[in-house]
Amino acid sequence: MTKPIKTLSSKIAWSCPWYAVRQDEILLPDGSQGVYNTVTKATAVWILPVTLQKEIVLCYSYRYTVDDWCWELPAGGVKPGQTLAEAALEELHEEVGGTCESLEHLGQFYTANGICDEVGHFFLATGVTLGKTAHEPAEVIEVRTKPIANVLKMARSGQISDAPSALVLLLAAERLQQLV
Repeated sequence: MTKPIKTLSSKIAWSCPWYAVRQDEILLPDGSQGVYNTVTKATAVWILPVTLQKEIVLCYSYRYTVDDWCWELPAGGVKPGQTLAEAALEELHEEVGGTCESLEHLGQFYTANGICDEVGHFFLATGVTLGKTAHEPAEVIEVRTKPIANVLKMARSGQISDAPSALVLLLAAERLQQLV
């Protein structure tokens, strides 16, 4: 398909170590010009960790941006030169202290395609064992395990309010039920 919007110019308006705001001058389909701001972020990974006891490992994270505690799956950005699988294994270790027997890429999605260019890849990690975490200073995380059925119920009811985590759980629900 043809691209209905043309980029005339582009510049980084603001940046920090985690993301940037790109400001584009654009030509719209009706011939008028406009400005579009896009949050640019590195590709990210979400990991769905399942223990040998068939429980899902969750992060109960305090998120300063929304001033709330949120149930989430381990996740993080892919560093330059890192493969998706390497990033997933690193985030599994850092956020929940996890190692796994098996790691499988299940799919990808756009995390917030109206304002952001981030692509999220999600993995199923099975045979997960937990150990010491390596949280960053701003990460306030409690690691919890819950039965698969309970976590799927949390995702369906909106109790898991982190949208990418809920999406991963719902997309992988059939696969999770095969593990029980």
